[in-house]
Amino acid sequence: MRVITVSQLNRYVKMLLQEDVALTPVYVSGEISNFVNHYKSGHLYFSLKDENALVKAVMFRTYAARLAFRPESGMKVIVRAKASVYEKDGTFQLYVEDMQPDGVGALQIAYEQLKKRLQEEGLFDAARKKALPPFPTRIGVITSPTGAAVRDILNILARRYPLAQVVFLPVLVQGEGAPPQLVAALERMNREKAADVLIIGRGGGSLEELWAFNDERVCRAVAASEIPVISAVGHETDFTLCDFAADLRAPTPSAAAELAVPDAAELLLSLRQTQVQLTVLMRSRLEKVRTELQILHRQKALSSPTYYVEQMAMQLDLLTRSFEHSAKTALQDAHAQLSALAAKLDALSPLKVLSRGYAMARTDGGRLVTSVADLCKGDTLYMDMCDGTIVCMVQDIQKEGTDNG
Repeated sequence: MRVITVSQLNRYVKMLLQEDVALTPVYVSGEISNFVNHYKSGHLYFSLKDENALVKAVMFRTYAARLAFRPESGMKVIVRAKASVYEKDGTFQLYVEDMQPDGVGALQIAYEQLKKRLQEEGLFDAARKKALPPFPTRIGVITSPTGAAVRDILNILARRYPLAQVVFLPVLVQGEGAPPQLVAALERMNREKAADVLIIGRGGGSLEELWAFNDERVCRAVAASEIPVISAVGHETDFTLCDFAADLRAPTPSAAAELAVPDAAELLLSLRQTQVQLTVLMRSRLEKVRTELQILHRQKALSSPTYYVEQMAMQLDLLTRSFEHSAKTALQDAHAQLSALAAKLDALSPLKVLSRGYAMARTDGGRLVTSVADLCKGDTLYMDMCDGTIVCMVQDIQKEGTDNG
């Protein structure tokens, strides 16, 4: 009896599996579960399952980097793998070398995944969009130098708006080298401020051919551009992520050229219409001013400059005479009132009474005597007359109704 170690057993089983031509490679369909993405290593760890069974799987970084989409739990896929045993713990698992979605294509899934992520970041928000300049002087064009797109763009720009200068940067528009060139062209246009508006795009094609314009790097460069960007990728029904990131989406390169510049013929027609309108308005204005001038010419102020001065002088004379008459009347009335008041004052004057033979008696202290009760026998009394004062001594006081005989 031969006894072997666990390591030998696992190694032997592993060798048997690796030498089985039916299992190298093997194509397996199933649903991804327990998906783990080790970001640092780049390896993918997951399980494949169906209704009745489950098998563990690993996809190393070298193979995982080639995937166009991001695997997720619950996704149905078909994998190309080698069946083997992980010797350390004897786990049977699949070593996946390639993976494709079962049903929807990998590129379509990658498109939807990236679109959702960028949309959640706000990269496609309308608030980020910049307005196109109404009269650009330089149009930047980023596309292939050999495709029909550049010819269409240049022809339409030359026909619609020959005043604008075209700044052309040729790039690859498909393949692995296209995204870096598109990003570099966008960055250079912005760095050198080479244009007022940019057109980036290509003609139509399959999803694979248009894939450079779904690249995350290109989308972010388009969104980050300080120069307004028109995305012109594909035909009417083709939408790329670059279309959503751009400030404006054009269905075709030709339409992008039409959106980028105004039509010079329409501008000229508009200018001519404006010229006619201005001419009509100016003539109407001149006629109105001419009529106003004729009316003013008939005014006395212009035909006889001294007319209004003479009229004002007459009014001044009338006002002066009216003022003098009013002042004289007011002075006479005041004089009459003063005379009346003076007569009243004179009639009430004590001197007037004294002049008629009356006298005013005062005590030695100057107090006016109004009753005999104010005096005593022997008091000194001052009698004021109209022409002087008599000093008397009271010898006797006789009250009214008293008989002294």
